[in-house]
Amino acid sequence: MEYNVHTLRNGIRVLHVPSASPISHACILINSGSRDEEDSQMGLAHFIEHLIFKRTEKRTTNQILNRLESVGADLNAYTTKEYTCIHASFLQPYVDRTLELFNDIVFHSVFPIEELDKEKGVILDEITSYLDQPEEAINDDFEDMLFANHALGRNILGTPSTVTALDQHDIKQFIKNNYRTDEIVVAVLGNYSFNKVAKIGEKYFSDVPENSSLSKRVAPIVNAPQHVKVNKQIMQAHSMLGTQTYSLHHPYKAGLLLLNNILGGNGMSSVLNLQIREKYGIAYTIESNYSPLSDAGIFALYFGTDKEKVERATNLIFKEFKKIRSAKMTEIQLQKAKNKFIGQIALGEENRIGLIISMAKSLIDYDKIDSLETVFNKIRAVSVADMDAIANDVLDEGNLSSLTFYPTA
Repeated sequence: MEYNVHTLRNGIRVLHVPSASPISHACILINSGSRDEEDSQMGLAHFIEHLIFKRTEKRTTNQILNRLESVGADLNAYTTKEYTCIHASFLQPYVDRTLELFNDIVFHSVFPIEELDKEKGVILDEITSYLDQPEEAINDDFEDMLFANHALGRNILGTPSTVTALDQHDIKQFIKNNYRTDEIVVAVLGNYSFNKVAKIGEKYFSDVPENSSLSKRVAPIVNAPQHVKVNKQIMQAHSMLGTQTYSLHHPYKAGLLLLNNILGGNGMSSVLNLQIREKYGIAYTIESNYSPLSDAGIFALYFGTDKEKVERATNLIFKEFKKIRSAKMTEIQLQKAKNKFIGQIALGEENRIGLIISMAKSLIDYDKIDSLETVFNKIRAVSVADMDAIANDVLDEGNLSSLTFYPTA
């Protein structure tokens, strides 16, 4: 896909992706997330993401929320382990309004104490709600187990005690240390000229003070596999299997994305869905996921089932893993898997807001954005030998950790 990048003197990059649609999409992506917090500050990156909508030097909360909603636009944000993202979808005439608002909430929020106290209550409720969903909570607990004693294992929401203790100093120091201007991308997808987008970017972001603080991220070590069972007051058992694996920059990344799609990715025809759910009727939900990070990766499989079926489901999963590891894929099987995955990626391009965020992330991660054809060619280049090596590495039962929530009833 065609794109252009304009770099401001402070290092902020303005990404423009042309589109003929009357609907535009934009985001500001900051290479800073929960892994950048101090141990005592768990939940701080997410807390800041909430608070930037509360008050700025010139706007109240209502004025912030109505600035785009009053013209029918959608404004939202999220925090991950490595990123903070504010994004919006809006009609074509409102790009100036959108980028001005991004500037205001990201760089001119004032974080009043009364809003801090109110938002802590909101986040504590969010944590409680989250803990009431074991299929969600087990994912974070599992990652905490995989990355024991490392920042990547932290729950993005934080804990009640750490959130309660956060203050203005924590917020301002975190922003100063982590909102590096050369690690920020402002991205716009819409029916505009590159010159117009670059000028608006200059207008609202060129005066942001340059911040070239050094990243303090430390790569995790690979911990020995663990197998943990936890009794909870729930009705169904929930289980996860997985391991640390390849980072964003590893040559096997494309191959593991493909293998994950075969195993338990999108669609009902994945190996695990067909074998565990359709053939044996054991689990309503069974899925796998591969999340590559800047210096590590997570491969994880989740399923939910009745307590008495956990052992059988696990054995069947390991049986499928063994089959994949012991019998190399044929060229025909691999080609079919590639065609399916490429088709899914192509359809995913229709999600325009997801596309522009993905492109902004690629610019930060790789300092470039691959064309769709380049992405497809990387998938096409994965060989049978690659898939065999990846499967024997990642799906080795002896290397996998497990965490299971068991009903107490």
